Amino acid sequence: MNEAAVAAFWDDERRQEDATLPPQPPVAWAFGATPEHADELLALVPEGVKTGTASTVWEYEDGGETMPVVGELSIILDGSGEPQAVIRTTALEVVPFDRVGPEHAHSEGEGDRTLASWREAHERYWRAHSTSPRGFAQDMPVLCERFELLWPRPAWAPVRSGHERADAEEGV
Repeated sequence: MNEAAVAAFWDDERRQEDATLPPQPPVAWAFGATPEHADELLALVPEGVKTGTASTVWEYEDGGETMPVVGELSIILDGSGEPQAVIRTTALEVVPFDRVGPEHAHSEGEGDRTLASWREAHERYWRAHSTSPRGFAQDMPVLCERFELLWPRPAWAPVRSGHERADAEEGV
């Protein structure tokens, strides 16, 4: 992560969007465990496809990290560690892995958005990338987080057709 870029991004967002935000940038992080995965998941956010994410409570506990709270802002990084978006946490629920529901699976926007797909992908992910020495278990506590997008960077904004662009330029 480029801390100077994060600070500059936050300063720009405060200046352009909301000067009442605190001067200190919120926590910055990327989705996934690889640069490619981070970019792939980030691209789903401005499209409105990805409005949720999940992490294991064990990783927060074992890493000594503070769990998010409702209303908290986060800066989302791309795969190269550059800031691209700001999200606000809107809901949190801790449930065992095997009790995560289909609504949450759908909110994550991955694969075919089914619960079966979510479980298969997340079990594989946590078996391969978990930072907790406890690894993976069917009943491990999962933090299901819902969020709203506040500010995307232009590079990550949804692509519009030429017709829509022309309409916007004409004020239609």
